Amino acid sequence: MDVNHVLESTLSPDASTRHNAEQQLLQAAELDFSAYVSTLAHELANEQAQPHIRSAAGIALKNSFSAREYTRLRDLQLRWRDRVAADIKTSVKDLALRTLASKDSRAGQSAAQFVACIAAIEIPRNQWPELMPALVANVGEGDDHLKQYSLVTIGYICESEDTELRDSLVQHSNAILTAVVQGARKEETNLDVRYAAIVALSDSLEFVRTNFDNEGERNYIMQVICEATQSGESRIESGAYGCLNRIMALYYDKMRFYMEKALFGLTILGMKNQEEDVAKLAIEFWCTVCEEELAIEDDNALTQAEGGTELRPYFNFSRVAAREVVPVLLELLAQQDEDAADEEYNISRAAYQCLQLFAQAVGNEIVQTVLGFVEQNLRHGDWHWRDAAVSAFGAIMEGPDEKMLEPLIKQALPVLIQMMGDDSVQVKDSAAYTLGRICENVSDSIDPQTHLTPLVRSLFTGLSSNPKMAGSCCWALMNLADRFAGDAGANVNPLSGHFQDSITHILSVTESPTEGDAQLRMAAYEVLNAFVTNAANDSLPIIAKLSDVILQRLENTIPMQQQIVSVDDRNVLEEIQTSLSSGLLAIIQRLEREIKPQADRIMHVLLQVLNSVGAKSSVPDTVFATVGALANALEDEFVKYMDSFAPFLYNALGSQEEPALCAMAIGLVSDVTRSLGEMSQPYCDAFMNYLLQILSGPSNGNQLRPAILQCFGDMAQAIGPHFEKYLSVVAQVLNQSSAMTLSDGAFEMFDYFVSLREGILDAWDGAILAMKQGKANSLRPHVDSIFKFLQLVGQDPNRSEALVRAAMGVIGDLAEAFPNGEYGEAFRSEWIGQLIREVRSSPEYAPRTKDTARWAREQVKRQPMGGQASQMS
Repeated sequence: MDVNHVLESTLSPDASTRHNAEQQLLQAAELDFSAYVSTLAHELANEQAQPHIRSAAGIALKNSFSAREYTRLRDLQLRWRDRVAADIKTSVKDLALRTLASKDSRAGQSAAQFVACIAAIEIPRNQWPELMPALVANVGEGDDHLKQYSLVTIGYICESEDTELRDSLVQHSNAILTAVVQGARKEETNLDVRYAAIVALSDSLEFVRTNFDNEGERNYIMQVICEATQSGESRIESGAYGCLNRIMALYYDKMRFYMEKALFGLTILGMKNQEEDVAKLAIEFWCTVCEEELAIEDDNALTQAEGGTELRPYFNFSRVAAREVVPVLLELLAQQDEDAADEEYNISRAAYQCLQLFAQAVGNEIVQTVLGFVEQNLRHGDWHWRDAAVSAFGAIMEGPDEKMLEPLIKQALPVLIQMMGDDSVQVKDSAAYTLGRICENVSDSIDPQTHLTPLVRSLFTGLSSNPKMAGSCCWALMNLADRFAGDAGANVNPLSGHFQDSITHILSVTESPTEGDAQLRMAAYEVLNAFVTNAANDSLPIIAKLSDVILQRLENTIPMQQQIVSVDDRNVLEEIQTSLSSGLLAIIQRLEREIKPQADRIMHVLLQVLNSVGAKSSVPDTVFATVGALANALEDEFVKYMDSFAPFLYNALGSQEEPALCAMAIGLVSDVTRSLGEMSQPYCDAFMNYLLQILSGPSNGNQLRPAILQCFGDMAQAIGPHFEKYLSVVAQVLNQSSAMTLSDGAFEMFDYFVSLREGILDAWDGAILAMKQGKANSLRPHVDSIFKFLQLVGQDPNRSEALVRAAMGVIGDLAEAFPNGEYGEAFRSEWIGQLIREVRSSPEYAPRTKDTARWAREQVKRQPMGGQASQMS
């Protein structure tokens, strides 16, 4: 293999050439990884090589150690650890460290990433003890390039999310801190070096807690960072404020002295800095302060409620500073950019976010300051100040007492509604968003008799007037629909009188299938769904008629598949079909059984859509959700559509290359079997085969395993004793799943692990309920496994409430399945009684969980004395 040619080809603009080169590299790595990594390291270190070749070598090296999936990453790391000889490892590492001194900045950057990849493997195992001393020495004695990229390396190592590495970095805190503080000092004249040091310092702050506990070291670190905020170099100043943000989040309890002496004044200056990045990070410092103090108040309240006395320190920084900081934030609200994209985070938006947090942190104390600003600028000739005034009012809708806000809102509502007609679209957009905030947080201040008609009219007018306002108007309307829905099942609610006009307006806005703004159309359909979902019973006839319109529009999109000539055409069509399908979903869920007259037409249209969409389309996801809702509504009457629909469901179950679609199909199998009950039996062989294929597949088996196990439980409950034919194979899967363990420190897998155990218990419970109907003896070979798994769950403190509730259900149902004491000794095991008592007495669990535990206890108490003992040790 001509390595230079292959590396150059990986950068080719031609996709085929690039793909072939990448495949050659993968094959070379598999064939002889030692030679592969050694060759690339030499190429990266080669000062005579062309810069782009060195860069390609660096990318290839990094890719050899990188993967998004945790298991794949571990496999790649093991390849280095177990398949590369010690002498080659040493040579490769020396080459990488030598490249940090390269005058080629891209090579230095690549070498830093590569060193960090190896460090993630070797530092936790103490296999590269000379690395940190070498990097510290480089920063102290090397030339500027070596200093810079040694610091960049430290930053990459510290920002890693690898749990083992992060745990092991604590013992290297002195070395890390020595290097980064030395590079960050004001005496460092090279700005690139100083910036790299500041970034690395920010990344390392989590690991230097021991040093931060030492007052002398802490003072010096804070001095270096505070001096960096005044460096005159914007990127260094931004980085320094970023450090202060992290320090406040990590070490709030040690910040009182520094807030009084320096940080208050420095951050006010930073907020006024002309460099936007600096100002935003200074603003974010106060966001962090407010967030920390809100969290501390919550924690302390919970501690006191539980009878605890150890409270976290709370210094009221936000309340003390509000008088000075809030006026600055209000001024910064007026620095809007009328051309800013919706997702762009600028100074004005940063100030708005911070003002919201101050309102939550200090409550009523902020109101007068903001109110004065609003009154002064609400009629200002410059739209920037009018917009700032409207936004400021909206920002304080959460935090102050509602009783204090209510009279202000009643006074402001007519003005805000009037401002929906402002000459500036930015002001109108902010007015709509503020109305949405009022609906969301202080809806009791809105008098349905006085305010609702002009409010609804103004928001719909705004929705039609400019696509830029679509998001805010729709959000406000959705909040309005949610807040004025009334009680579930109410015959009438405050929206009833506006329902027909609202639906008519939305249908008008979305009438053209291809013209107009896609964002507006999507947002309007979301409002439609919200109004349908929250409609009172008196609006059900309107919803029934609405289903005709939505179905007709969905039918009209089917011939459009033949008219697609570009990717944009396809995207527009998929967006329309998805929006219409989700509208149909909302209608079915609201009408429930009343949808039956439309069911034939709905399934006919949905099957046409499924038959016409192309590969990799996102539309089937929503269509499947709609079919699931229809199955839930029709229950066993849905069986008439199964022969036509089943091929699409099977195809989706077999689409393992599309995990999202596959996951949706698994959920739909649960919906269909629950709805059809025993009538789903003819389809269960195929369902089971597909589910087992997914579990044995190389890509998504583990990812989808919890959902599949839950699906087994639903299938079992649906077909009852007929599930016996699947019991042995399902039990084998459940026992394999039960043996999976959570590695120490693998926090990123925790949620998956808990959901897996929930799935195991759901599956066992479904099987028990199914076999309880005359087939209980079929469970006997599996009872010991069930008890062992329950004991495992009971002994593990890492469990969710849903998992505990599922365990209680299995215990109770298993006791009911064997009421004659066959397993009485096992049920009287101390751990079962202890687990049930824990759940019944815990203040953390909801009444539903405690009721399940009480029921399980009653079933266990009914077990007669004596009887056959469990084989469980």
